[in-house]
Formats: sequence, structure tokens, C-alpha cells
Amino acid sequence: MSIRRAMPDFQTDAMEENRDFYGRLGFEEVMNHGWVMTLASPTHPTAQVTFMNHDKTAPVVPDMSVEVDDVDAAHAAMVNSGAEIVHPLRDEEWGVRRFFVRDPDGRVINVLSHSGPRP
Repeated sequence: MSIRRAMPDFQTDAMEENRDFYGRLGFEEVMNHGWVMTLASPTHPTAQVTFMNHDKTAPVVPDMSVEVDDVDAAHAAMVNSGAEIVHPLRDEEWGVRRFFVRDPDGRVINVLSHSGPRP
């Protein structure tokens, strides 16, 4: 299993303001579903930050997202270690397979793989 990218996830009610603010640093919007928006560097597309006002299918907004090449293997590793699964492994309608897991400090990590083209 390998990591493709990792990015912070910020809960916000100021999506447009954050898009404008981070845009001044060079980030561009690469995905926006209304409730979740991802900004990326146009020259280094894996340098990303995500903003959410809620999560469409999960009980909490995660603190971080980690894209892996094999989310099923990552899920099995977390379950076998006894880690707390916060949101079950599932295929989402927007083209990702994901689960949420709680880290030792209580942060919620969204672990995912894309089933379609990556943003």
C-alpha cells in the first residue's frame, strides 16, 4: 500500500472566503460539491487543502484526508490493529471508496481511494 497524497480538512462556513484567501497564495479550486471544496496548487497538484461545512454521509468532518492506492488494505490494517473506525468502509456516489478512523490523539482521518479520475 502506498500513499498518493495527504491533505488537511478544515470545517468552515466560509467556503468562498477561504477560496479567495488561499487563491491569493496560488491555490485553485479543483473540486466543489457545495458541502466540500478542494483547492490545489496548479504546479504541484498533490499540494491540496479541503474545506467542508459538513460531511454528506459521515457523522463528523475529518481532520485530514489520506489517499492510498489500496483503501481495502488500509482498512484491514486499521481494523486488525484495533483502531476505532468512525465511518465504515463504503463506496461514495462522488467516486471514492473511503472510511474514517480515529488516530491516537483523537483526530479523525478520512482514508480513501478514487474509483474514477483523481482531482
